Amino acid sequence: MVGRIPVMDVTPVVDLGRQPAKATRDEPFPVTASVFREGHDKLGAEVVLTGPDGVRRAPVRMTLSPTRPDHWTAWVTPDLEGSWTFEVHAWSDPVATWQHAADIKIPADIDTELMFTEGRLLLERVLTGLGATETDPRTLIAGAVAAASDTTRPVPARLAVLQDPALREVLRAHPVRDMVTVEGPYPAYADRPRALFGSWYEFFPRSEGATQDPATGTVTSGTFRTAANRLDAVAAMGFDVLYLPPIHPIGTINRKGPNNTLTPGPDDTGSPWAIGSKDGGHDAIHPDLGDLDDFDAFVARAGELGLEIALDLALQAAPDHPWVESHPEWFTTRADGTIAYAENPPKKYQDIYPVNFDNDPQGIYAEVLRVVCHWMNHGVRIFRVDNPHTKPLAFWERLLAEVRRLDPGVLFLSEAFTRPAMMHGLGAIGYHQSYTYFTWRTGKQELGDYLLELSHESSHLMRPNLFVNTPDILHAYLQYGGPAAFKIRATVAALGAPSWGVYAGFELYEHVAVKPGSEEYLDSEKYQIRIRDWAGAEEQGRTLAPYITRLNELRRQHPALRLLRNVTVHRTDDESILCFSKTAHLPGAGDDIVIVVVNLDPHATRETMVHLDLDVLGLDPHEAFVVHDELTDQSWNWTEHNYVRLDPSVEPAHILTVRSPR
Repeated sequence: MVGRIPVMDVTPVVDLGRQPAKATRDEPFPVTASVFREGHDKLGAEVVLTGPDGVRRAPVRMTLSPTRPDHWTAWVTPDLEGSWTFEVHAWSDPVATWQHAADIKIPADIDTELMFTEGRLLLERVLTGLGATETDPRTLIAGAVAAASDTTRPVPARLAVLQDPALREVLRAHPVRDMVTVEGPYPAYADRPRALFGSWYEFFPRSEGATQDPATGTVTSGTFRTAANRLDAVAAMGFDVLYLPPIHPIGTINRKGPNNTLTPGPDDTGSPWAIGSKDGGHDAIHPDLGDLDDFDAFVARAGELGLEIALDLALQAAPDHPWVESHPEWFTTRADGTIAYAENPPKKYQDIYPVNFDNDPQGIYAEVLRVVCHWMNHGVRIFRVDNPHTKPLAFWERLLAEVRRLDPGVLFLSEAFTRPAMMHGLGAIGYHQSYTYFTWRTGKQELGDYLLELSHESSHLMRPNLFVNTPDILHAYLQYGGPAAFKIRATVAALGAPSWGVYAGFELYEHVAVKPGSEEYLDSEKYQIRIRDWAGAEEQGRTLAPYITRLNELRRQHPALRLLRNVTVHRTDDESILCFSKTAHLPGAGDDIVIVVVNLDPHATRETMVHLDLDVLGLDPHEAFVVHDELTDQSWNWTEHNYVRLDPSVEPAHILTVRSPR
């Protein structure tokens, strides 16, 4: 039923409260509600958090929007990992109602003494509710009671005491609550910080340390032992997570050759996503990579360097996967008796059998849980899940809930390039992060709108991970934009969201597609080993690694860049210059403000005026302030309106931190 003080449209509420809203330890998130009542009496509202320890936190007062009638907001911060609830408390505020009337009626000499008497009675109610140790508020309120009662003093002097800002602040902090309505509790779950913030790097272990015989051209696969030598360089660039595509045995039946051809040679390696052979399935390691001891050593070395390992979880099978023989019912049999292979028209994956989750769902669930626990036992606490949108949400809800029960710190990234409802649904039922449409958002308006959507509209459902490229996706912007395009995309991804990702080769400006109009790489690493000359590229300065390193340094230095729900897009006059900012309040240290101005045109110098929303930034519109460019080490005095010129061949972006007003 509706409470005496109606509280409606509470957010963040996921699936009518059946699922917890996304939260992260130490990350503020907003709670909003429509709070209103009949008549004109004043209201108050607050949010009360209860932590996984069962302890209620101090209430956080909500504020009324100046532009949206009856819309109240409070930012709250969970300080522990685990299951939280929040409630919205609303009440009739007789003190604020009296203050509003007194400010009008007493100067007009309307019911003057009656207004003072009513004020005195309310102040005495506040005194009664104060704790015995709250001496300063008691003293201030007692003085106000005396002023309201002293008919010998002039009316303006008595009213001035009651209008004292310090008194009003105390009264706001200690409200009289009448007709209290409680809406909730609603659930939220606070994950560990890596669920929100991280820089991801993807490489294929078989390519790292691979060699080629110059005489015969024969390629020898890299191993976990040789790939471990690449970890230092990945860590030096400031990455936190190393994502590995499937490391399991690769099927031989219908194996794909280079560039997804159907005519592999005897030495062709096939796609790692065609999982399973006589050497084992999802719990096995490809013999060319080594064994479990080698994998354990690889994970341990990564940990020493501050890298977490994310492992691909692709629930599909090659035709010679052990599952096909032991559990043929897990797949779809067509009318001609053959097992259906995977398709995403016009793409065909003859080397992969999709799992049919409606056939023996209990058996499939038990096997997948076993596989996940197997890798958890070998140090994997992050899984990047391939195509989760092609499996039932109910399956994922059950699996992720059980894994959370076993180890709440295990994280799942959804690789679901699909409809928004499915992407949001996967986030709602437990996925910690999601790939996004960022790869295809390249224009100013669409990028600005998308950053706002990800950081505000959908942040209670899914956390974005902005990958700039993947083994499947080489956008035309990178194919034809030159080195500047790579800088631009890295800048927006790394600074626009707390999690971003890079697939190996991005730092070498790899940009050649298999054919015009395709987003597939030429000689895609999905189907063959790619040997890269990392040392030669570094010696010749043909690498973006130093720039990526700087971006990751800034992300770690600035708390604002480690948050999601704090993006503001500012107006610019040029169609190719995007400006956005991120802010974080640092108790006792002011605000951390980062302003990003980026030229999205990789081919031409652009000039514009940038118009900042200083109210959002918390800056005085009448006072200049100093901005410092973290890329060039230059500083300028800025105001609300500022001229910017960006040459992409030099630096396509300003990454500005606000130092101080001047």
